Amino acid sequence: MKFTFTGKRLEISPELRAYAEKKISKLDRLFKKDSEAFVTFSLERGRFIAEVTIENNGIFYRVRESTSDMYASIDSAVAAIERQIRKNKTRLSKRLREGAIEHEFGSSPAILADGDLEEEFRIVRNKRFDISPMSAEEAILQMNLLEHSFFVFRNADENDAFSVVYRRRDGNYGIITESEG
Repeated sequence: MKFTFTGKRLEISPELRAYAEKKISKLDRLFKKDSEAFVTFSLERGRFIAEVTIENNGIFYRVRESTSDMYASIDSAVAAIERQIRKNKTRLSKRLREGAIEHEFGSSPAILADGDLEEEFRIVRNKRFDISPMSAEEAILQMNLLEHSFFVFRNADENDAFSVVYRRRDGNYGIITESEG
């Protein structure tokens, strides 16, 4: 597993880095292919926050845990992300087409970020990514894993048409698909 560490408003000690690597590396056994972990440590209002994002084969798992001790935050984040991985692997294997978990996505995984638009419509962030073919159910799972309100994908059920799934205010989901014409 490849690690990328970031510290916000706090210095990452070698002991903290080694502890996080040891704990998070145990999750690597849940994947068939090599994965990448992005770990962000921060301090906000006296609380230690550990945010862990794991990318494996185009699928992202993200958890953010906050406690009064950074080591406890890491332990809690690892436990939560392991539950998330197991839950979604089980869901994928039961509901989706065969091989969805090991499906090979494009060279760059799809990830979206919430953009903030001010009154002047100033663009403050620009991201580029490959849009992977998948079913609407896979896109909803990916959107929920990223904790976003929408997700852009190529709809494999609609001849790879560009589509957007989104979470409605009533808790259900909607889909927008490009028209042919």
